[in-house]
Amino acid sequence: MAVSFIIRLLTLALGYAYPAYTCYKTLEQQPREIEQLLFWCHYWILVASLTVVERFADCAVSWLPMYGEAKLALIVYLWHPSTRGAGHVYDGYLRPLLARHEADIDRGLLELRARAMDMTTSQLKAAAALGQAWLGQAVRCVSSQLQAARSG
Repeated sequence: MAVSFIIRLLTLALGYAYPAYTCYKTLEQQPREIEQLLFWCHYWILVASLTVVERFADCAVSWLPMYGEAKLALIVYLWHPSTRGAGHVYDGYLRPLLARHEADIDRGLLELRARAMDMTTSQLKAAAALGQAWLGQAVRCVSSQLQAARSG
């Protein structure tokens, strides 16, 4: 239990906090080094992709022995200056995969955006109609109370 906690803590520190700070330092550096910025973009794209995949595959892989340790080793491999694995993994695996499916992904995102816009519009219309009905009821209630107060 304690080992699992320590591995998760190290993964957060070495997989997110340290790379985020190093990325910040790279952004604030003058003049900016484009190669370093590209490297950190590759890293964050990979970490985001791995996080999404992990959410879906967690129940299938999290029970494997030393899963946390392997994840920690992968994250360190991705950013470590001597390996710079993010560039290798991005160029060798993720980039070709995304390029092969880019049109489908773009189409899916456009459809999702259109559905979200339609749903948002319909929800806003429903909320406006409900608000208008409640306002009408409130006005009628206040009006009837004012009339009752005048006649009583």
